[in-house]
Amino acid sequence: MSNKNKKVNSLKPALRVGRSVLKGFSTLVIIALVVILGLNGVVCLGSVSDMYDYEEYSVSGQKADCIIVLGCGVNGYTPSLMLKDRLDTAIALYKDGAAGKILMSGDHGGQYYNEVGVMKTYAIQKGVPSSDIFMDHAGFSTYESLYRAKEVFSLKKIIAVTQQYHLYRTVYLAHSLDLEVSGVSAKKVRYGGQLYRDFREIFARDKDVFNALLKPEPVMPLGKKIDITGNGNVTNDDAFYHIAKIKGIAVD
Repeated sequence: MSNKNKKVNSLKPALRVGRSVLKGFSTLVIIALVVILGLNGVVCLGSVSDMYDYEEYSVSGQKADCIIVLGCGVNGYTPSLMLKDRLDTAIALYKDGAAGKILMSGDHGGQYYNEVGVMKTYAIQKGVPSSDIFMDHAGFSTYESLYRAKEVFSLKKIIAVTQQYHLYRTVYLAHSLDLEVSGVSAKKVRYGGQLYRDFREIFARDKDVFNALLKPEPVMPLGKKIDITGNGNVTNDDAFYHIAKIKGIAVD
């Protein structure tokens, strides 16, 4: 046997192992993709029947206890474009009489970052009375916002407002928490970086399938219950009044 043939024969076991490893890895990748896309499909298919455009919902005549706006970023004391579109949709629903209260739920985890304070001052500037606007300062995630809406504010029937790509997960989580929910999408536009958000949202939906199943308590303590039928000013804090003062808003 030539040296060349001997070398080829000596490599055959390693090649067989390599092919086996590659086949096993390919199988794992396929399984992972099936699971990831399958869970994503579960969330989307389980939510779409309770999702509406603003126009569809406004003519339906449906009413709710409260409109929830989910925070998504502010620039200083100004809502981001995505958040502005959510707020404008929620304010329009409020003025239509779809619900008598608005709950701003978002991140107020730091002294200099206050989504809910910015959200509330924006709505006041658009003509919504401060007394009809509540703030949940610990809505650090979609799941936590909805969990707290039920447990802290004792909500049962809600209108959830966010962009359509995010609405599937929002409605799915609300269902899992036994909330009666109508999801209303904000203005349908393509925002910068939307392709990345769409991709990231697939994994966020998969994660929230497990939140829906396990129902963990939020990181922050729930605190005392707040009556959503009362006066929203009970949720005001010094940080909110600071923003209101900068915006030239007088709040009792």
